[in-house]
Amino acid sequence: MDLKPTKPLSGFIELLPAGQRLFDYCAAKMQNVLRVAGFSMLDLPAIERAEVLTDKDNWDEIETQMFLFQKGDTKMGLRYDGTVGLSRYVAGHLNDLVFPFRASQFSKRYRGERAQKGRYREFYQMDLDIMGINSLSTNYDAEIISVIGCALDSVAEFIGPNQVRIGSRPFWDAVFDWLELTDTQKKDVFVLIDKRDKMGDDDFAEGLRDFLGDENKENVIKSVFTNGYRDFVNKNDRLDAAIAELDDFMEILGEMGVKNAVVDLSVARGLAYYTGLVFEFKLLNHPELGTAAGGGRYANLAEKFSKTKIIGVGAAIGFSRIFAALLENNQLDLTQFEQPIDVAVLVMGNNNVAYASHVVRALRDENIATVSYLDTDKKFKNQIEYADKIRAKFSIIIGDDELKNQVVALKNMVSGNQENLTISDAIKQIKAA
Repeated sequence: MDLKPTKPLSGFIELLPAGQRLFDYCAAKMQNVLRVAGFSMLDLPAIERAEVLTDKDNWDEIETQMFLFQKGDTKMGLRYDGTVGLSRYVAGHLNDLVFPFRASQFSKRYRGERAQKGRYREFYQMDLDIMGINSLSTNYDAEIISVIGCALDSVAEFIGPNQVRIGSRPFWDAVFDWLELTDTQKKDVFVLIDKRDKMGDDDFAEGLRDFLGDENKENVIKSVFTNGYRDFVNKNDRLDAAIAELDDFMEILGEMGVKNAVVDLSVARGLAYYTGLVFEFKLLNHPELGTAAGGGRYANLAEKFSKTKIIGVGAAIGFSRIFAALLENNQLDLTQFEQPIDVAVLVMGNNNVAYASHVVRALRDENIATVSYLDTDKKFKNQIEYADKIRAKFSIIIGDDELKNQVVALKNMVSGNQENLTISDAIKQIKAA
């Protein structure tokens, strides 16, 4: 018989137990930051109607980007981000939610694009959004950034420090209109700005020449990155308003305790999506990972689901992008996650299973991680080797004498010391270790 392949599909992640424990530990710490900040954790469907996921009618065009399938007459797809499902959810529960509404999600997403290093077809993403009806203060944008920073800081022992870079869509819109760029030029230059970090100055300048063909306009855009955005003060009212918004926002961030923020107008993000301030977090010790988290303000979250104007600011933390990539590259110390078991209970003979089960329950009731080895016909050598292989800190040996005297034989797997104790004394010694 031909054996089936054991490797997962390309772009799908499998972790060994120690790596998975670190993954889960960091997820729990970051989710707790969001919980304390008042975000409601949502668990939305992984499958949505295709018409919810996309406005495009061309099935062939989008099936290369998404996992799509059909049951009967209904076309469906796996979610590729958290925003679309959230938009549908909020529009469908307008009368049930209190606004501003804070939502968070931590779930798997699916993208049908070609798998690349650090980009997966199935991945975990952590989202947080704050939504308002008709209006929403930019103070909430600052709070989103503050909360993301706290979430990343909560696992800094593994990923190191971070920095957030702030960009402004209103600033660039005002610059483009001041320069009288056409709609096509605006789009082309905006995409170019978004890629500037990866291109280098020479390629960026060449791209501007290709798209604009006007040396004066090219120099104006390049001057944003050489002289700074404040050189555009007093050019016109729109530019002054965008500059004032940036300055005020940086001040608010400082007042909220965000000390790692810088203005970087090469941060552009989705052309057709964001309408206000945008931001990206980088891990200073791991620049090779690119953007660790990012987001911004969107003018109408649920316009295709509701006539009510829902304004939001949201962000996504690339959880798998960070942790799965670092685990794959052996850049995370797994030492503290390689010994999750405190006690292995070894049972010598089937007649001792009932007493051993009583001991196991007593240990677990005290929140002591315990496993029992229930192949009672195996020799002591096999059982103690198992305890050693799972790196249990202690083993408890239950034989006929222990049952008779209602004690346990507690063996320290590091020192090798062994002594007979009551269950309660054994628990005290295990907890004190």
